[in-house]
Amino acid sequence: MKSILKKIQQITLLLLGFVLVFAQQKMKIPNDAAFYMEINGKQLNKKINWDKFNPFLKEITQKKNKKDKDNKDKPSWNDFSKTGIKYDATQYHYGTFNDSVQSYTAHFILDNKEKFLEFINSTKKKGLEISKKNKYSYVDIDDDIFVAWNGDRAVLSVINYNKPYKDVWTDEVAVDSAMAVVDSSAVVVDTAYAAEPERPFDYKEEIQYLKDDIKSLKESIKDNNAEIARVQKDIKYLEKHHEYPKEKKGATDTEYSENEAEVAGSPEKDEDMENEEYAVDSDYQKEMDSIRIEKFKVVKKLAEDSFDKYFNSNLDLEVPSQMLAFRDANSDVFVYTDYGKIVNEGIYGRTMKRLEFTQFLQKAYNSNSSYNLYFDKDKVKLVNNYQHKDANVQKSVADVYKGKKNKKLTALINDKSIGYYSVNLNGAKSFDMIYSLFKDLGDVEYQKEVELMMETMKIVLDEEAIAKIAPGNGIFVLNELKSKKVDYTDYDYDEDYNEKEVKKTKDIMVPNFVFAFATENEGYWNRVFNLLITNKNTAKNFTKNGDFYSFKDKKDSGYLDQLFFTVKDGVVYLTTSTENIIPKDQSDISKKWAKESAKYPLSGRLNIQKLLVGMEKEFKSTSEKKTLDLLRKNIGEVNYKTEVKGESIETEMDYNIKDLSENSLMYFFDLFDDIYKIMEEPEKTLKTL
Repeated sequence: MKSILKKIQQITLLLLGFVLVFAQQKMKIPNDAAFYMEINGKQLNKKINWDKFNPFLKEITQKKNKKDKDNKDKPSWNDFSKTGIKYDATQYHYGTFNDSVQSYTAHFILDNKEKFLEFINSTKKKGLEISKKNKYSYVDIDDDIFVAWNGDRAVLSVINYNKPYKDVWTDEVAVDSAMAVVDSSAVVVDTAYAAEPERPFDYKEEIQYLKDDIKSLKESIKDNNAEIARVQKDIKYLEKHHEYPKEKKGATDTEYSENEAEVAGSPEKDEDMENEEYAVDSDYQKEMDSIRIEKFKVVKKLAEDSFDKYFNSNLDLEVPSQMLAFRDANSDVFVYTDYGKIVNEGIYGRTMKRLEFTQFLQKAYNSNSSYNLYFDKDKVKLVNNYQHKDANVQKSVADVYKGKKNKKLTALINDKSIGYYSVNLNGAKSFDMIYSLFKDLGDVEYQKEVELMMETMKIVLDEEAIAKIAPGNGIFVLNELKSKKVDYTDYDYDEDYNEKEVKKTKDIMVPNFVFAFATENEGYWNRVFNLLITNKNTAKNFTKNGDFYSFKDKKDSGYLDQLFFTVKDGVVYLTTSTENIIPKDQSDISKKWAKESAKYPLSGRLNIQKLLVGMEKEFKSTSEKKTLDLLRKNIGEVNYKTEVKGESIETEMDYNIKDLSENSLMYFFDLFDDIYKIMEEPEKTLKTL
């Protein structure tokens, strides 16, 4: 019995050992990764129409190659739907940022290695050999782009490297993290950037420097004397003829006499000179080549190390759980961004240190966001989940998003409006959010002073009284855009280049809107408005008529030449027309909008088609007008809403499309393709002339 138990124990330990070994073989996302993305190929590939997409990509590629002098002979790929990449598999992308390296890495699954190799050969530089390693092959498509692959996996790596420099603001030298990862057995000597060692003083060398300075000064004197002589000739000629000499046809300089005239080169030669490639200073070119070569060595070593690490693993990526906390398996694309790392670390972190209130800004940005993107049949949906890394700050932010409803504001929404943006926040909690950001900033120079200042503000400020002035409910409704003729002054020039003023008129689009917000202290706002009409500086433009205060621009040449203010039934109004504050009859659809605007802390809607109709006078050229017509026929509507969900602030944005394309993904392609054709028309017309 003991023997059986012992064998079971040994087998269990052995199996556990295998599990641990395989677990250790996973490829971990780098610690400094601030960006992660998954592309759901299983869903997305079904939504791509390659019969439309492939010819467009081919045309773009061919046009690019024609403009690229170095790649004129490089054949373009014919079928982007068959590159050997398994498009219906999940793709993984991530980006890293630190003091010296910014990299972007993409992982693909292959379904046809031979086809993928053909694709790589058509993309890489002509004559460039593919490097073969133990478990994979790789090639550099460009100085900073590398691709590696084996039988069924491929990795694309884009790496940008900049050697850290001495921070003149802090008098510190930044640590080069990129060079730290380079293997000591293959250290790259960065001669292009390395500082020269200090040498003993050499008086002979110093004398030579001074002689060179004298030579340079003499040459400057010679040039100045020549310029003085030319100006003196101009003076003598003007004294004698009272005008400058006539220019010879094709000449670029003035003629003083037949003997003194300088004949310039022919116009044809001048035109050729525009395309002439001037010789670059050899020493400068050598230095630049040296920098590029040494930089390439560092980048190549970083890419090789990354490829070695991946292809020596079990080819599965291990992603931290916090990155995937809000991932939806049904979304077409998932993206995670760590704003804390992007802003507070690397080159951005050094920049932040130079700003005032550095600790406050670093704490404010210490957050992350996740995005799920969906290409549905009739709309594109983007869902964002925002989360601050400090639990106390996150709670204070969430409390701000828990405001009260106000039906008086939602009654301003109507069917004819172009769009609206509604806010239902808790104004009193905004103070708590600011306090939480300033609190516990760490061991900073003025930490005690900041804490004392915040405590004093809590005592001095009556948060409840301030919140009553503007509790946090507001709405902006854009009703329409109206055309208006305005006078303006332009400047023209006669044949002698004398400037003269010209009075002109033009059409501008003036917005008709109403902005309103709730208040529990009407008297405060009435006193503010009364001050505007009694103060000698502001009374020139502000007047009162009945219940309305108005602002009038006497020039009447702006977009907002007249505004009206009033306070009524606990609501402060700012509008371009007094009729806008009167609630209109609402249809079922506008009642739905009003209900949603009262339900969510933040919500909005924009009918882009109506907006473009109002802006048609802003489009002048033929191509612009054609583009406008195209957009008006195909453009959709945007809906926006934000609410607190669990431990995050969730924002959903929907773009509803006109159901003319196969799906919302191909809708964007069809729209872009049509715009691209309109932009290409002038070039095609020129070729046929």
